[in-house]
Amino acid sequence: MYDPRNFGNDLPATLELDMPTQPGRKAAARTRLQRDSTHDEIYERIYVAILEHRLHPGTKLAEERLAEIFDVSRARIREVLARLAHEQIVELVPQRGAYVAKPTIEQARDVFEARRLIEPAVLRRLIATLTPEKLARLSQHNDLEVDARQREDNRAVVRLSGEFHSLAAELAGNSALARSMRELSVLTCLMIVLYDAPTATSCRADEHSQIIDAIAKRDAARAERLMLEHLDHIQSSMKLEGASDEVDLEEIFRR
Repeated sequence: MYDPRNFGNDLPATLELDMPTQPGRKAAARTRLQRDSTHDEIYERIYVAILEHRLHPGTKLAEERLAEIFDVSRARIREVLARLAHEQIVELVPQRGAYVAKPTIEQARDVFEARRLIEPAVLRRLIATLTPEKLARLSQHNDLEVDARQREDNRAVVRLSGEFHSLAAELAGNSALARSMRELSVLTCLMIVLYDAPTATSCRADEHSQIIDAIAKRDAARAERLMLEHLDHIQSSMKLEGASDEVDLEEIFRR
């Protein structure tokens, strides 16, 4: 006769081992979360260092050195570098290693051509789906940029200026546009360093404010025109030559 008290007593030992306990599942989930958090943190720190011009185009990103700095394995660093390479922020050179991307003149032109096609579409979609919350986020971000300019914090100005365009794409609600805009923004930051475009003229203080004003008034035509003029100013401020100095990776990522 079946006795429910004996249920599971006759299970094979191997089957019992294949059934993870609740604490075991939680521990595995925590490990995955920690791994993902570490990966994302390292990615963001390298990404921001590039945006803030602390890592210049052509800088070598030595796996062993980065592993020491972030206290992780070289395999973890390799994963992060592969992700950055997928986004064209880093170049992986066989037998030589990883380097911060160094866009050519032709690539620079391609980036601006892409931005002139994408950003008007971003603005149209953002205006069509505009909410008070979205407008507030844009305004708050612009306030941070204005504050950074007043403090003459050039690194923050460069980072926040690039992030403004990524934020607009994110708020527009199209994930594909947001991914593309993030990549194009960081490539533009690299080009500003590479071709010695002065921040004061490449990203003028009032242009983002004017774009936000047009968005707030739902004036898509004006917003698009202002954005295209903004991109013209950035591109026209770039020179055809630039140089990258050797850098101390540990100094850049010092906590």
